[in-house]
Amino acid sequence: MILSDRDIKKAIASKKIVIKPAPDFKTQLGACSIDLKLGNTFRVFEHSRYAYVDPFKKEVREEITKEFKVKSGQPFIIQPGDFVLGATIEYIEVPDDLTGRLEGRSSIGRLGVVIHSTAAHIECGFRGNITLELANMGKMPVALYPGMRICSVSFEQLSTPAEVPYYKKKNAKYAGQKGPDESKINEEKL
Repeated sequence: MILSDRDIKKAIASKKIVIKPAPDFKTQLGACSIDLKLGNTFRVFEHSRYAYVDPFKKEVREEITKEFKVKSGQPFIIQPGDFVLGATIEYIEVPDDLTGRLEGRSSIGRLGVVIHSTAAHIECGFRGNITLELANMGKMPVALYPGMRICSVSFEQLSTPAEVPYYKKKNAKYAGQKGPDESKINEEKL
């Protein structure tokens, strides 16, 4: 069952779902989702420094991206074919009996920008800022502004609370993330 706007408001009011800063329901709440805003920190790939990405070599992986902060009121220009990591302004906490679904906004998609390549699922028990996998699939550069509504999250009820929600997993690599963290796949065993 997907939560309606009424249920989302109730869950936020009771702190079952935590969103900080508090959303403006007039502009951010849809019939069954809530819009989140783009933060000002991006992780840009340094593709001219390395011939390829080796996900299991940590020292190289950490150097492959560079953090870039956009000044207030300034745009981040995403070039055609480019892929960067961004994050939401909002910190969220999803309870043990709900799961979230991250989607792009149609108005952003119509500009050629997608907000996730594979990470659409927000696990129950997730706590942190959501990392966005931003790609410009169009043929023209697009200006993205920190603070603009960039994505939406809908919530679904689980049949029972999860036995091991994300924050209790031993391998929860992105628990508590505050910005666009680089891939931590190197922490997994082959």
